[in-house]
Amino acid sequence: MLRDLIIKNRSYRRFDSSFKIPEENLKNWIELARFSASGRNMQPLKYLISTNEKTNEQIFPNLGWAGYLSNWKGPAKNERPVAYIIVLNDKSLATNYFCDDGLAMQNILLGAVEDGFGGCIIGSVNKGRVAKLLELPEHLEILWIIALGKPAEEIVLEEMQENDIKYWRDENGAHHVPKRPAKEIIYKKL
Repeated sequence: MLRDLIIKNRSYRRFDSSFKIPEENLKNWIELARFSASGRNMQPLKYLISTNEKTNEQIFPNLGWAGYLSNWKGPAKNERPVAYIIVLNDKSLATNYFCDDGLAMQNILLGAVEDGFGGCIIGSVNKGRVAKLLELPEHLEILWIIALGKPAEEIVLEEMQENDIKYWRDENGAHHVPKRPAKEIIYKKL
């Protein structure tokens, strides 16, 4: 059911690195992105898949993992993603990609969750270093990096208390994410 997939689609930051993602899954998830709506139907997004362990080790230190967990430097070696999908804008097609990126990444992650995997969209990226590492041509601009793997953490959704938006981890390592109640986000019914 779609609701269940959406609720299970969390920002997973710790993975079981012993589980590899089959290349066919990654291609299928990008196929889901391909079917997404696109502003003016320009379809300027491109995707770079990295499952190479050496390349992934070089990408990892260029990523910020969880801003509200200031003492956490990211997943331990055995909890790191086994794949990355680098979301690119092909500037030779369009400089404005509107909201194509959000639509496409949601489809990718819903596909991952449906197949028993999960991911995290990372916007805190040293884009210059990663572009150089991946030898990207000038016309391909890094927008986001999606870290992917088999989730190795529990994520708990809970009602937001006193307007506190910060996620946190409990003593057992469960990741708690406060969500505003529905009555607060529905502005008005006419």
